Amino acid sequence: MTSRPTTAQHLSDLARLRRVRDRIDREYDRPLNVEALARGVHMSAGHLSRQFRLAYGESPYSYLMTRRIERAMALLRRGDLSVTEVCFAVGCASLGTFSTRFTELVGVPPSTYRRQAAGAAEGIPPCVAKQVTRPIRSRQAPAADPD
Repeated sequence: MTSRPTTAQHLSDLARLRRVRDRIDREYDRPLNVEALARGVHMSAGHLSRQFRLAYGESPYSYLMTRRIERAMALLRRGDLSVTEVCFAVGCASLGTFSTRFTELVGVPPSTYRRQAAGAAEGIPPCVAKQVTRPIRSRQAPAADPD
């Protein structure tokens, strides 16, 4: 007897992981945690986290925060909301956690990004702006200039 999953089980797990990822994409602005996501696909939280990381290269929480930061970047580029309003609009409950994660992914704090992006994407189609400004994975953001 082996502990390796069968092909059918592996495909079933991949389908459930896709449902979790799709749910995160749809409901990024709602309170989500790994336990609730795992319950929704009848997996344990630990198994979901391990399998999600194997399939997508990051934890479900990291994926969720990346989606939230992507949306926050779009809202900050619009310029009509404060950083605090954007934080809560994308589903973050803590301004500190939001700011820290934003800075890790984007390379600058949200307030700086908002100031810099105010007119930078003007005239660029939104679909192109989204691709050009997509956040970089954790600890890969270029170092900010000390100026």
